[in-house]
Amino acid sequence: MTKRPLITALALSLGVMAGSAAADELMERANAIFEPVPQTPPVIDGNELTPAKVTLGKMLFFEPRLSASHLISCNTCHNVGLGGDDELAVSIGHGWQKGPRNAPTVFNAVFNAAQFWDGRAEDLAEQAKGPVQAGVEMSSSPDRVVTTLKSMPEYIELFEESFPGQDDPVTFDNMAVAIEAYEATLITPDAPFDRYLRGDASALNETEKEGLALFMDRGCTACHSGVNVGGQSYFPFGLVTRPGGDILPEGDKGRFAVTETASDEYVFRASPLRNIELTAPYFHSGAIWSLEEAVSVMGTSQLGTELNDDEVKSIVAFLKTLTGEMPEVRYPQLPPSTSKTPRPVDMVL
Repeated sequence: MTKRPLITALALSLGVMAGSAAADELMERANAIFEPVPQTPPVIDGNELTPAKVTLGKMLFFEPRLSASHLISCNTCHNVGLGGDDELAVSIGHGWQKGPRNAPTVFNAVFNAAQFWDGRAEDLAEQAKGPVQAGVEMSSSPDRVVTTLKSMPEYIELFEESFPGQDDPVTFDNMAVAIEAYEATLITPDAPFDRYLRGDASALNETEKEGLALFMDRGCTACHSGVNVGGQSYFPFGLVTRPGGDILPEGDKGRFAVTETASDEYVFRASPLRNIELTAPYFHSGAIWSLEEAVSVMGTSQLGTELNDDEVKSIVAFLKTLTGEMPEVRYPQLPPSTSKTPRPVDMVL
């Protein structure tokens, strides 16, 4: 009569030990593939994140007068009050023109290996120059930007403080470097998944852990790994099965436009998945609004498998654990225009 309870207790103990070992193994596997978002901004080679430079960069990030119309700022398409994007399929720019691609989030963009869907900018400073000059976006020019900034004494002082020792610090390049410094601070640490990676097994529930295991076992990590759970390499969209033209427009050949290499046709940078639940619609075309549908599309197009409803549900549950703490951002007070500030260009084309 005394053996059965002892056997039951032993079985329960062994079960707990087995479950603990499996949990430890999952955490160990995850730590070999991913990294938590750091609590502080990373060090950027050649761009010290001084308080003055970050302050200037923040002002420039919200500065609509960098655009010819005085209407569009970096924050217009990369809205820090949303998910760091504009929640549009494709962004609206100068003259109400539609851009060619979905705006990626600015949050954690500093951890990407390169910027833009096709990786044509190697860092955030280079990226900052593109939209300012693009006719379909801000439709300005380096000369106009410098003239605008030099027309306001407060900006001259801030550039001198941010770039000490330079004879003429108000330059187009320095504008981009300052914006990079601010954008590097837009990180979202302490997501549930970050706490899990740091050893808190209770940070994820069982469904989320099942999703994490599926995410790794099904091969999603071949493209989505590292700090940003993606954003590091380039892959064909439709590696196994090419999606239809509504998701993969025929006219946009991705990285091919940068490299002019045939093998780069329809190749794009793997999307970083941090805060993915906040950044719909999805893909470079912005064609899919549902995270569940996006996961299903990835299953068929990239993995060559049909994920069932429970698998999709679990993977989506895991992806939602990638949502971190949003930085608290106060809109900056910008200096007033002067008589020397170029007047806005008419938005009507």
